[in-house]
Amino acid sequence: MTQETLIQVEHLSRHYGPNVAVNNIQFELKRGEVVGFLGPNGAGKSTSMQMLTGNLAPTTGSVHICGIDLLDKPKPAKANIGYLPEQPPVYKELTVDEYLTFCARIHRLEKNRVPEAVAASKQRCGLDKVGQRLIGNLSKGYQQRVGIAQAIIHSPAIIVLDEPTVGLDPIQIREIRTLIRELGQQHGVILSTHILPEVQMTCDRVQIIRNGELVYQDTMEALEHQFTGSCLIIGLGEEISEDKIRQLPDVSSIEKITSKRWRLVFDEGREPVQDIAKQIVENGWGLTELTPEQKTLEQIFVDITTSEDGSENISENNTSNSNSNSSSVISTETST
Repeated sequence: MTQETLIQVEHLSRHYGPNVAVNNIQFELKRGEVVGFLGPNGAGKSTSMQMLTGNLAPTTGSVHICGIDLLDKPKPAKANIGYLPEQPPVYKELTVDEYLTFCARIHRLEKNRVPEAVAASKQRCGLDKVGQRLIGNLSKGYQQRVGIAQAIIHSPAIIVLDEPTVGLDPIQIREIRTLIRELGQQHGVILSTHILPEVQMTCDRVQIIRNGELVYQDTMEALEHQFTGSCLIIGLGEEISEDKIRQLPDVSSIEKITSKRWRLVFDEGREPVQDIAKQIVENGWGLTELTPEQKTLEQIFVDITTSEDGSENISENNTSNSNSNSSSVISTETST
């Protein structure tokens, strides 16, 4: 069964005079997906989120929300979106119940449905016990929950979350991530972040943006598989000189970890593990460790967002893959 397409973005750009904040991005979001929109600070994530939610007009391009053109029919299109900006749009002088009731009425819920909607959003966001408290007296974590509650109170098809865990403690971060995964079961969720573990733990697909351009789009599994490092950790029974280590087959570079442990990087497309093991044994160096090594998501993220040539190739290859397989989107994150 084909998943329902909730967002269709085509050739979206935003210019500020000669400066290009977002340049020609394209992607889709389907129901039941959590898509990670990943990039370093200043890459264009928040600008993209503001255009997707109709809070900022694009210079060029189009956004269709549940088949509705966001520019031509903004009101019906926006009715399908729940949005949590980087700074939660809460009124701190109101109680949680007052604020959520206000949000429900703004979304034009029928009056008799408002109490039920408020109760449901509070329950989903863990706010049952703080309904009568002033928002300004709540912790930052609870204020963030209130921000998410207002984004889902009208049961939108699409939920857009911009840096939802910034400034939260580890327990609060875990709770918000669990909530995001739960929301992704019934809605389509876009999660904008620069935190790699966030994407790894919550997202189905990842989109990486650098300098306003999408440089990678695919599933998390494909991301990790494609960038599996051609590296090998070897442990030896005795100290061997660097010159001798460099003579091992198909080794392009080496890194000394300890006096008897080395990290070997292979030539592209080569996996000479057996040949290396055989030569070490024949040389009588005493093989004590032979461990293939994968790049961490943090290393992958740095490679994509800092390498000019590499990122261009990645964008070219994977954007075309995404277009041919529209069930693939995006996600990533770095722990601090």
